[in-house]
Amino acid sequence: MELAVAEYKDVTVFYDERVLNHAPDVNAAFLPGRLDKRIRGILAGLNVQWKYPEHPGRIEAILELLRQEPIRGVRFEPGKAATREQLARVHTTSYLDDVFSLRDKNAWLDVDTTAVSPGSIEAAEVAAGTAVAAVEAVVSGSTESAFALVRPPGHHAEPVRARGFCLLNNVAVAAAHAQAELGCKRILIIDWDAHHGNGTQDIFWADPHVMFFDIHRASPFYPGSGNLQDVGAGLGEGTTVNVPIPGGAGDVAYLKALNEILVPAAEYFKPDLILVSAGFDAHWYDLALNVSFEGFAAMTGIVQSLADRLCEGRLAFVLEGGYNTESLAHGVRAVLDVLAGGPVPEPKVCGIEEVEEAIAFHLSAFSDELPDE
Repeated sequence: MELAVAEYKDVTVFYDERVLNHAPDVNAAFLPGRLDKRIRGILAGLNVQWKYPEHPGRIEAILELLRQEPIRGVRFEPGKAATREQLARVHTTSYLDDVFSLRDKNAWLDVDTTAVSPGSIEAAEVAAGTAVAAVEAVVSGSTESAFALVRPPGHHAEPVRARGFCLLNNVAVAAAHAQAELGCKRILIIDWDAHHGNGTQDIFWADPHVMFFDIHRASPFYPGSGNLQDVGAGLGEGTTVNVPIPGGAGDVAYLKALNEILVPAAEYFKPDLILVSAGFDAHWYDLALNVSFEGFAAMTGIVQSLADRLCEGRLAFVLEGGYNTESLAHGVRAVLDVLAGGPVPEPKVCGIEEVEEAIAFHLSAFSDELPDE
């Protein structure tokens, strides 16, 4: 029993309840303008009542599952708001001025139906700052790994605009902070969300000190970027690694990509810090791809092994997408369980076990051989 206890690892979940204050209501009175009219026209043409998919219930579902099924070795720490200086490393001053001017207001920000409510700007500042807190903790060694439980998500946010439910690019803010303040010279960002992290790619497109690895459902799936040939530019050419895959791909494709592309790329790059843009909309409940909970756990095992070998275990996860609350909550828990020292499962192709059981049950009925007596 003592030996089993010693195998648990220290994991810190960084969470600040202010991230729940981002709560766009599509029925609220938004700012007047052409964009608002266009969005209203789109919503009016739907056959069902549309609700904002990126809602506080996403985080609440994760917290509730972790209360019901706690993981030994996982502890919670508070988050914090990012400073303007931290945000300005990845977003332009004019964009930040525009975003901050929407504090305490309702507004549409893009045709992807990204919207803000009165508490959204503070929530976005806290989401980015909480990602920073997670990175500071793993670099300082105060925790073995960290998970920033944040929203709104960030990986679609570009230097000059909000997109895809994202206002500020949380993982990029954290990476830039690690470069500027924490002495990290080479940072690896892994994005396994079903959607391509276009904002993160844009921010580090020409930076040779940040490697961005993104596996995602291929174009024309939203946002339509992340082609195989997109590898960065200038001094950063080769440090952007895109793996577009078709709808329906699942554990086998993801794990093959991580083992045969990510692992050698990371070993070549030799990062000081590994960050994961952890989206869970690749689970089949979100209808984009077919990753299982065991698949997320197995991917975590690969990434954790890389961190242990290459950068003294410095590993931080930042929550991105995942809109089915059941698969989101269980996906996050699967990741935390592996980070805390739980077993790394070996995913199986869905249905194979059941088919093999059916073969054993039925096969004798179609054979002329008599059963053994």
